[in-house]
Amino acid sequence: MPRDGGRPSHRPPARDATGGLPDTAVVRITGTDRDGDAVAQPVDWDRTAGPPPMVLMHPERQGTPALAPGERVLVRLKPMGPGRYEGRTLRRMGETPGRILGVFRRGRQQNRIVPTDRRSKAEWIVPAGQEAGAEADEIVLAEPVAQHLHLGLKPARVLERLGKLGDARSISLIAIHTHDIPQVFPDAALNEAKRARGVRLGSRSDLREMPLITIDGADARDFDDAVFAEPDPDQAGGFRLVVAIADVAHYVKPGSALDLSAGLRGNSVYFPDRVVPMLPEDLSNGWCSLRPNEDRGCLFVELRIDRAGRKTGHRFGRGLMRSAARMTYEEVQAAEDAHEDPGLPLAHLYAAYRALLAARTERGALDLDLPERTVVLDEQGRVASVAPRPRLDSHRLIEEFMVLANVAAAEELERLHMPCMYRVHAPPSDEKLEALRGFLATLGISLPPGNQVHPRDFDRVLRRYAGTAESQLISEVMLRSQSQAAYSPDNIGHFGLALPRYAHFTSPIRRYADLLVHRALIKGLRLDRDGITDDQVAAFAEVGDRITATERRAQQAERDAIDRYLAAFMSGRIGGRFEARISGVTRFGLFVTVTEIGASGIVPFATLPDDYWQYDEREQTLTGRRSRGVYRLAQEVEVLLSEANPVTGGLVFHVLDGHRDASAAARRSEPGRRQPEEWSPETRPPEKPPGKRPAEKRSSGKRHSRR
Repeated sequence: MPRDGGRPSHRPPARDATGGLPDTAVVRITGTDRDGDAVAQPVDWDRTAGPPPMVLMHPERQGTPALAPGERVLVRLKPMGPGRYEGRTLRRMGETPGRILGVFRRGRQQNRIVPTDRRSKAEWIVPAGQEAGAEADEIVLAEPVAQHLHLGLKPARVLERLGKLGDARSISLIAIHTHDIPQVFPDAALNEAKRARGVRLGSRSDLREMPLITIDGADARDFDDAVFAEPDPDQAGGFRLVVAIADVAHYVKPGSALDLSAGLRGNSVYFPDRVVPMLPEDLSNGWCSLRPNEDRGCLFVELRIDRAGRKTGHRFGRGLMRSAARMTYEEVQAAEDAHEDPGLPLAHLYAAYRALLAARTERGALDLDLPERTVVLDEQGRVASVAPRPRLDSHRLIEEFMVLANVAAAEELERLHMPCMYRVHAPPSDEKLEALRGFLATLGISLPPGNQVHPRDFDRVLRRYAGTAESQLISEVMLRSQSQAAYSPDNIGHFGLALPRYAHFTSPIRRYADLLVHRALIKGLRLDRDGITDDQVAAFAEVGDRITATERRAQQAERDAIDRYLAAFMSGRIGGRFEARISGVTRFGLFVTVTEIGASGIVPFATLPDDYWQYDEREQTLTGRRSRGVYRLAQEVEVLLSEANPVTGGLVFHVLDGHRDASAAARRSEPGRRQPEEWSPETRPPEKPPGKRPAEKRSSGKRHSRR
């Protein structure tokens, strides 16, 4: 499956004639440099145009609190070189200052806070009387205070103590607070959830005798979808499928406290040790969870497919169901592999899945099946193991059933002339497509010209090189060429799935978009009076932008937490050697991913062997001018772990000598090949701001000194 994503959630700012930023813009503080000066990025930036420029903030005037991560500021910009600006504060956009999340450290002369965000390089001091009782090595939330006697330092006061660094709860708490993920439900929302009761049959369809089953992960607690399949008596070789989804709309009414809270959260957020749910547990793990042998309200779709997996019809309804079994992916797969009959329609489910898989292949959907890892914690919250996440046919089975149900939901809303919150996925931008086309050309692979590229063209390449040495490299580069999916009332189709219309219908417990689709279906089909309201329809565009943003916030928080867990796991293995692959090539060094557990870190440029290094953006390589050794994307290397910081999640590696590829260097010497950018004293880097050390093109092979 391709990475989801799509259009930006805000309109990008107008650019000046050179394609840069305007004279003034709103920026968000992302961290600090080593000198303690704030670093920012534009709030509204179209990421399809490339990485956002860096804004180095001019220090605030004396007596004013320093700028802190998360704060939004209207600034006047002055260009400092390609992709770099100096920003001077015109106005702070928020009434409250930004917040600092970090570890409280006690010192002989002064206490300080070490930020947990790796983008913040400078520490903050805590003046006497501003500690709020914080103890050494506690994680604290703080805010800047006005500078006075501490000239050149950034003072802050502690607002909240979050627990000891290393406690079971600390890592996920850092991610939750860093990304401002709401944890506490309003009392009104909790009271509404507690008043919830079971659904009566009434005018609903009675599905309680149908052997619907839920198939989820072993650690799942909320079961929001159930499936059933049987041969279709009306078409030879075809199937009748039923997908039943928890009826969240029955409990979460438009405009209620539960609705407002769910809309603010946008989605549930999943960490190795906890879930921050979109709905209170009385609903998410209670009345909205399709527990086995308990009556539950549902919205269902009956789907009919032919022997080739093509949908021939669908029907939506509101029902009362009783799950016949709660099964895990592993249990379902084991039963299928052993040809066992547990008295459930598993054989029909798999037969229908194989037909749907054939239809998917026929339409040419993109399938980037990249390896994933699962972090397993022990009872104390420490990392016990990091295991590959299995990708079984039972996973794919549920995916294909859900995709078909989501397609039917979008089609039904269009038939009813009802608004739809589409899940959209734009094709790669022209710039990314051209970069991908150029890279594939170095391997002798061509793509159709212009905008004629279809997902099946990508999938054809992936299938051709499956199992080869180039497979991982091609998958990595192809993934980076994809845009991100988004939610929008304006349909542009889903490029990765090769579908003209698509909407999320199958997970209303954990995604607000699905709840909106349920409400639109309820109103359009006149299933009850709790359908979508005119006010909600009028705000669809704004809501789509918001829930796209909350989804990306959740993804980043989950990644950050995993990075910190892995850094904690690796902190006891400093000096160890690991097999890894290069997952990023930049002008400033390499990024590598450890094969064993999937932990990623940086190889600083200064630690590479002494040479003049040439950077080729199209081929994603660094080539030594003297040695002719090459580091390239997806190359296997052996690395040594030199630093691991559980506070920030940062890992630093050294690539061991003797792990450079000579084949790419040989290709470079072919006549007529474009020469890459060379890192040498003759080709200077972009001008750096005063006080900032310029990046070197020549590596000395020595470590950076870190302060």
